[in-house]
Amino acid sequence: MILGQVNDIDVKLLRVFRHIVECGGMSAAELELNISRSVISRQLKDLEIRLGGLRLCNRGRAGFSLTEEGQLVYQAILRLQSSIDSFRSDVSNIHQRLTGNLVLAVGDLTMTNLQSRISDAIYEFHQIAPEVTLEMYTQPLNVIEPLVIDGSYHIGIVPFHRFSSCLEYSPLFNEEMYLYCSASHPLARINHSKLRWNDIREYPFAGLGYHSPNMELAEKISLNRMATTQNQESVATLIASGCYIGFLPKHYADTMPESNRLQRIENETFKYEVQYSVIAKKSASSSRIVTELMDCLIAAHSSSDSSRKPLKLASSA
Repeated sequence: MILGQVNDIDVKLLRVFRHIVECGGMSAAELELNISRSVISRQLKDLEIRLGGLRLCNRGRAGFSLTEEGQLVYQAILRLQSSIDSFRSDVSNIHQRLTGNLVLAVGDLTMTNLQSRISDAIYEFHQIAPEVTLEMYTQPLNVIEPLVIDGSYHIGIVPFHRFSSCLEYSPLFNEEMYLYCSASHPLARINHSKLRWNDIREYPFAGLGYHSPNMELAEKISLNRMATTQNQESVATLIASGCYIGFLPKHYADTMPESNRLQRIENETFKYEVQYSVIAKKSASSSRIVTELMDCLIAAHSSSDSSRKPLKLASSA
């Protein structure tokens, strides 16, 4: 066997190749894997070398296509992944008690959202599975999605912004995003009711630097992005400097101390809503603890008063 003993690096390379195939090429796989095309290309080449110099696909001006060998390797990967998933499920189901380790990642600044019932769901889960070790991380959207897809995180809670065929989604709660400036900003001293997007575009904008509802709106409206960050707390810091405007969750901005009080642009034009969803990797045999926590999250939010509206972007008029 050319490959010899299969190690973790080989499994990672096989996973990358599977994403390339299922996305229809390296360009589309960039979004799914959240790594650059050059890195994907290098990893594909490494896999071909590990497989004894097989050419797995054609890539170039003519477009992406699998070779005959590539198709056979892809089918073998599917069988391997199915076997791994079945093994995990079988071992988990051997135990009558729910045990093991579960990794949950949540988008930043959800705790102050009154529609969020994440803590309630965790309480209910702990009653059902007190022996499960829970790891919880607060991460930006661009970190959570790819790590759920590759299995590093079991469950994520993120604002919905695009659909991935690798993930399953269940809506949980909504979040209202408003445009803010500081008390010292020129916009704080004028009448907001007559403002339109053309009036806003002249001011430096601070926004998130990855694909998200925040970025979608900024690009759709052609805002003057002059500062970029990876989390919403940094957006708040940039707004508080008096140099930038930016979008923040209303529930978070309302908690700011008086010394850092931010001024909301009082005009419904400059508002949008996002829907937070719980995401997990699609699998024919999800572990019991993953299923239980997802069920607790869905039940906790179904019993709340939170509505479930799709993403609404303000008019660009």
